[in-house]
Amino acid sequence: MTSASQSPPEPALADPHETLARVFGFEAFRPGQEPVIRSLLEGHSAAAVFPTGGGKSLCYQLPALHFPGLTLVVSPLIALMKDQIDQLTQRGVSAARLDSSLTFQENKEVMAGIRSGALKLLYVAPERFSNERFRETLSQQRISLMAVDEAHCISEWGHNFRPDYLKLSGYARMCRAERVLALTATAPAKVLEDIQEGFEIAPEHSVRTGFFRPNLALLATPVEPARRDEALVERLRARDPGPTIVYVTLQRTAEQIADLLTTQGIAAQPYHAGLKPEERARIQERFMASERGVVVATIAFGMGIDKSDIRYVYHYNLPKSLENLAQEIGRAGRDGEDAVCEQLICSEDLNVIRNFACGDTPTLGAVGSFLRRLFGSDQGSVDLNLHTTGYEHDIRQLVLRTLLTYLELDGLIAGGTPYYASYKFKPLQSSSEILGHFNGPRRQFLQGLFRQATKAKTWFTIDLDRSSEVLGEPRKRLVSALDYLAEKGWLTLKPSDVRFPYKILQPDVDVSDLTSRLHQRLLDLEARELARLQQVVDLSTIEGCRWATLCAHFGENLEQECDHCSWCLEGEAAALKPAEIPEVEPTTWENLRALAGEHPLLADPRAATRFLVGLSSPKAGRLRLGKHPLFGSLSTMPFHQLLELCEQNLKR
Repeated sequence: MTSASQSPPEPALADPHETLARVFGFEAFRPGQEPVIRSLLEGHSAAAVFPTGGGKSLCYQLPALHFPGLTLVVSPLIALMKDQIDQLTQRGVSAARLDSSLTFQENKEVMAGIRSGALKLLYVAPERFSNERFRETLSQQRISLMAVDEAHCISEWGHNFRPDYLKLSGYARMCRAERVLALTATAPAKVLEDIQEGFEIAPEHSVRTGFFRPNLALLATPVEPARRDEALVERLRARDPGPTIVYVTLQRTAEQIADLLTTQGIAAQPYHAGLKPEERARIQERFMASERGVVVATIAFGMGIDKSDIRYVYHYNLPKSLENLAQEIGRAGRDGEDAVCEQLICSEDLNVIRNFACGDTPTLGAVGSFLRRLFGSDQGSVDLNLHTTGYEHDIRQLVLRTLLTYLELDGLIAGGTPYYASYKFKPLQSSSEILGHFNGPRRQFLQGLFRQATKAKTWFTIDLDRSSEVLGEPRKRLVSALDYLAEKGWLTLKPSDVRFPYKILQPDVDVSDLTSRLHQRLLDLEARELARLQQVVDLSTIEGCRWATLCAHFGENLEQECDHCSWCLEGEAAALKPAEIPEVEPTTWENLRALAGEHPLLADPRAATRFLVGLSSPKAGRLRLGKHPLFGSLSTMPFHQLLELCEQNLKR
């Protein structure tokens, strides 16, 4: 991604076919791979829009071996990083990752590999770029290629918008990446335009392969809530056994359905982010090795998984978007054999899922109070603990990061390197033994440092800012000392209380106007989430080939009907019975007004609506409002319809 003032990179001339066979063991490229790789080797930035399982990773792994400098791979998926690094290492390719799971020594070794030029591929999460020391290290290296996985996250029109992705194009320019490769499985036309514009990719170097999967039956079946469990069991029993994923929305649903299936004689395991990492790994490994395993999972399952023989994907709950649907059904039938993808549609689910889309949006007052705090600093800068700040202003952390990113991109603030305000440590030797390794001023310094620590059961906690002030020593020296002791194996070190520093660039901003504009941007994001869910509903009930409609969404024209979707097989659209909307008892409003008197948080109609549909928030969680009988009592009612009622009834 060279700027106008830079010379384009020299083309890489080695034969990619030879590398494909020698290093990766393949005889031929898969569809789309060769034109993407050719564009990169010729010095151009490129985009690859391949379906899930289409071979996107080879598009940067192979060129990386032809380039003189480092290939930087940006991915939000730590599991994918680990799997790919293991595979590359087995092939003799020098690859590593930087993430929060590394030990101090492992992190040090990776940084040394970057500086020495020994590494060919480095995997990082997008948040890594907020570290100024990391950015400084990159600025001194030759970055031949920056590959951005899940590139649709750059677009607010995408289904999985992530604020840190908005800054990646700027970071690519900062580290003088010679070319960029943007990769995604899900990019409608508008999203691809955003990707091309953000990373300066010419349309002729954007490759979109065929989305249609002729071996996948795409079915949609409306069911009554009382019959959905029975319908799922019937299908699992009636169809030939094979590896199966059942997708659900909530963690508790994953547990409940896995238990249900097991009691019905169908061995199933739940998989969700609430399980311990070792438990998730065990379940995933068992599923990968099984010829008939069943996993009931939230969307956490499947990212980066390459199991070719998945025969069935069921959606017990509707996916949130066509992009999610495409990713999830894309995990079936990668071996080319027939597979079934079926949605069990309950209209009663829809309001619950729609309400989730509204749960992140904070109140106008919450946005205003946060901005007044941010721009009210007399110091010209602030250091934010996102957890504490989110609670104080009742804004979820992801939304808080989105707001801060908007402010950075608008030139109102500038972010610095996050740091830890305190550390916890557990001595592995007695203090006298540790101090015995030192003498003179260094021993006196460590004695003073240890005196600043407070002990719990086995762990000591030290506030670095306060300790720096008491000892009259730079904070950096305190951190270096603790790192050194941990590196020597004399204590175990855990950083805590991460702070995000921001410099205020425009302290005289009109906070009232800014509050209105930023809150509207969040409302726009909410509206797009709702529109994406409606597209899923429309696909399920459309009069016409479902595959043709889905392909059209992703820019592919299917010339003839597929012959194996619900419409093609049955000749009629699925009829979705409207969900019944509950009546709101007058006593609900009386009880809500009384509760709002005790907890002013609920005096805001949006906060009250969130509470009634069963969506918590940082403050509501701290106040344990989720245990109140009113919490979630109107969970099946449409959010915006209930919001209007709250606006009317809370004023009385």
